[in-house]
Amino acid sequence: MKDELSPERLSRDRASPILHSVLVVVAAFVVGIVIAILGGSLVLGTELASGQESTGFFLTTSILQFVGFGLVVLAYLEWRSQWDLINVSLPSLRDVAWVVLGFVGLFAAVYVIGVIITLLGQQTAENAVVTEGQQNPVLFLYMIPVTILFVAPAEEFLFRGVVQGLFRRAYGSVVAVLAASGMFGVVHWIALSGGGKVTYIAVAAVLGLALGAVYERTKNILVPIAVHGLYNALLFSIQWLVATGQVPTG
Repeated sequence: MKDELSPERLSRDRASPILHSVLVVVAAFVVGIVIAILGGSLVLGTELASGQESTGFFLTTSILQFVGFGLVVLAYLEWRSQWDLINVSLPSLRDVAWVVLGFVGLFAAVYVIGVIITLLGQQTAENAVVTEGQQNPVLFLYMIPVTILFVAPAEEFLFRGVVQGLFRRAYGSVVAVLAASGMFGVVHWIALSGGGKVTYIAVAAVLGLALGAVYERTKNILVPIAVHGLYNALLFSIQWLVATGQVPTG
């Protein structure tokens, strides 16, 4: 018992979530990118051989990257026997109410942040999906089911499930939400282009705070998954309307 309460043991126990979180996130991106490259190469070869331009390559790599995320999460949970890190249950009426509240809250937060960014005269970087979709607007429509079925579940299981769960055990809910949200914001760097990357990361981190708070309130990972998926789906819908000229930008 004395050894379990020693400073060395306590130090290891508190450092472990940080190390494991970083390793899992890095592994998820590495595995996701490798799988995406392999699968995307096959699709790209088919497209080049047929001489047809399509969105197949971009969609395939997007889906496979997040499949890679999911595989790493499952591998970690099995390896460490940590399946209890992630809380999953059938949604209740209370959970549905939190989905609605979280969805509305995210857009309210984005609006306020947008106003602040404008007043400060700052710019925000663009995500690679938006850049690609502006050249080929139909991609935005295809990304709606992709984000609901692959992106949101993979990112929420990784950041809210594993990362937030590990930090919660060692440091409590508040630190867990802050740490997972910070990592969630920082990892978006690799998908950004143009100036204003720090601003984009800050916005993503704030959105992560909302998703993390919803998860802590509901103890059901399906709730932040639903909020995240619906939020992204609406963003893609708006981007499609703008890109096709159905919504004026001026």
